[in-house]
Amino acid sequence: MTTGTFLLLVVAGLAAGLSGSVAGLASLFSYPALLAIGLPATTANVTNTVALLANSVGSVAGSRPELAGLGHHVKRLLPLSLVGGAAGAGLLLITPAGGFERIVPFLVAGASVVLLLQPRIRTAAAETAGRTSPLVLAGMVGVAVYGGYFGAAAGVLQLALLLVALPVSLLQANGLKNVLSGAANAVAAVGFALFGPVAWSAALPLALGLLVGGRLGPVFARRLPTGVLRVGIALAGVGLAVKLGLDAF
Repeated sequence: MTTGTFLLLVVAGLAAGLSGSVAGLASLFSYPALLAIGLPATTANVTNTVALLANSVGSVAGSRPELAGLGHHVKRLLPLSLVGGAAGAGLLLITPAGGFERIVPFLVAGASVVLLLQPRIRTAAAETAGRTSPLVLAGMVGVAVYGGYFGAAAGVLQLALLLVALPVSLLQANGLKNVLSGAANAVAAVGFALFGPVAWSAALPLALGLLVGGRLGPVFARRLPTGVLRVGIALAGVGLAVKLGLDAF
């Protein structure tokens, strides 16, 4: 690996860690960077998932103030994320060769649309806060499955569901999102490390940037408006989805 490639992955990881903690969309930075260095789509996805473990560690560490007193919620919801993440990873591993390349443009496009609609999702969530219905719990499992399979914008969906289900503030929900999304990602990463085509030489520099970005993200979330960042990432995601779609079809 050249020095330029190494630095590209570190910078992409830093941006991904920041956006993942703040906007729930780390993979729209990290995944394209892995494609840019020439990795096949499935290899890029499993490598990205393994590297995102570092982002989860940093994000959870940075969210400790928001997580104070929420341990009972973590214990209740964590099993749902673990089961869903494992199911998503298994689904990816049995996806036929070439199938993921055709699916991923739709996943990226859907993630970008969700990010653009994030304020409306939050508003709708606030209007129904505190309703922990079976449908909400099923939705959390579904988001975890998606997180284990691909994961871009899984954090946005997780955040909305937490605001629906629990009487917590936005920052508290963001801290819980970091824990639960991280758990789904972690169990998927273990499966990929054992059975998937992980490009370890790319995962390590990406993870370095993700660790730093994930640690700093909650700090920025407390201080900065994220509207411009959200729209910019979403529009870039739409462009990426179009490019991936043209390449795949």
